[in-house]
Amino acid sequence: MTAEPSVQARTSGPCLAVQLIGEMDYETAPFFRERLLEEIARGQRCVVLELSGVTFCDSAGLNVLLWAWQQAKKAGAVLVLASVPATLQQMLAMTGVDTVVRVYGTVAEAEDELVVGGGA
Repeated sequence: MTAEPSVQARTSGPCLAVQLIGEMDYETAPFFRERLLEEIARGQRCVVLELSGVTFCDSAGLNVLLWAWQQAKKAGAVLVLASVPATLQQMLAMTGVDTVVRVYGTVAEAEDELVVGGGA
């Protein structure tokens, strides 16, 4: 049995770092959508999804990430991914999602690029 999925957020300057934990699949997709919509609604200019705690991700989970990116864009925010596990990085590359949603090695790198680089 795996741990319950969770979403933990913290504000870091103009960015919101949101850590996703657990499996992202068809069963947990509604939970992640609801929680991510709440976090995006906070109105931060940049949202960094920290994915090191994601233990599994299928097409439904990938769909949640793309959906969150679209919701952030509609809200006038930039959403990026950070600390992506290797298996999920492969999935992002194979599907081309990494050409749409920016991916960073760490949350700090993403925040530096978005804030200092003017990406937000």
